[in-house]
Amino acid sequence: MKKLVTITFLVFIMGWLISGCGLGGKSQAQADPTKLKVALLPDESPATVIKNNEPLKHYLSKALGKEIEIVVTTDYSSMIEAMRNNQIDVAYFGPLSYVLLKQKMKDALPFAAKIEKGSPTYQAVVVAGAGTGINSLQDIKGKIMAYGDPASTSSHLIPKEMLLSQANLKAGQDYQEQFVGAHDAVAMAVQNNNAQAGGLSKPIYESLVEKGTIDPNKVKVIAESKPYPNYPWVMRSTLASDLQEKIKKVFYDLKDKDVLKPLKAEGFAPIEDKDYDVIRNMVKVLNIDLEKQ
Repeated sequence: MKKLVTITFLVFIMGWLISGCGLGGKSQAQADPTKLKVALLPDESPATVIKNNEPLKHYLSKALGKEIEIVVTTDYSSMIEAMRNNQIDVAYFGPLSYVLLKQKMKDALPFAAKIEKGSPTYQAVVVAGAGTGINSLQDIKGKIMAYGDPASTSSHLIPKEMLLSQANLKAGQDYQEQFVGAHDAVAMAVQNNNAQAGGLSKPIYESLVEKGTIDPNKVKVIAESKPYPNYPWVMRSTLASDLQEKIKKVFYDLKDKDVLKPLKAEGFAPIEDKDYDVIRNMVKVLNIDLEKQ
């Protein structure tokens, strides 16, 4: 009789878990949450990013029928960790920060890349102060070069590779590197002569000039990179499959200019993990330790 009671109790407990009252319910809730946490890169001040992307919040909420919370972390590494720990459901990463995430979170699923000028690629620029006498990458030798976040692609990885491959300049040896956090901070550091040169995203630089934040008479572009795969949208692969498909469709169908403008995008196209192998190769060339980023 005791054995029968024990078996019955175990069957009850298993049924309770599967039905959603225990661990099964927790997993089920995470797979199709009533509120989606959507993270955006802190490539400008968090307050600015959140304010500018209110149209995105409303668009996603209406299209997906869910509450949307826009999240902007303090830096790239904290965004990666938040995604790893399932504190973020969908996120807009830079190419390098995505590669860093994928190394630590194998089930991270990239699904859409930003389209600019008809292509899912973008460029970085190296800028210099107008009065510094710097007119080429070679001229940065012996100077201070400002970068954004260590995990930034266009505000660290790409310009650093440009200096190495095109001018044979190595950070810490031929020039002093200075990390200032965000793309706009790089441009301001150069404009205020806190650094003689800097690297950042070309679309962000052009936006800063357009808004009047940066004076083109004080800051000039001295080099542009070749095109690289653009910023990817990434989601947790543990989200319910039907929700994943809805999220993909919502981004592929996005045409609203008010939503796209703050993202500096014309739209979004399908993307795969292998498209970012070029970034992984660049990391190897520069001998960057991803574990330290």
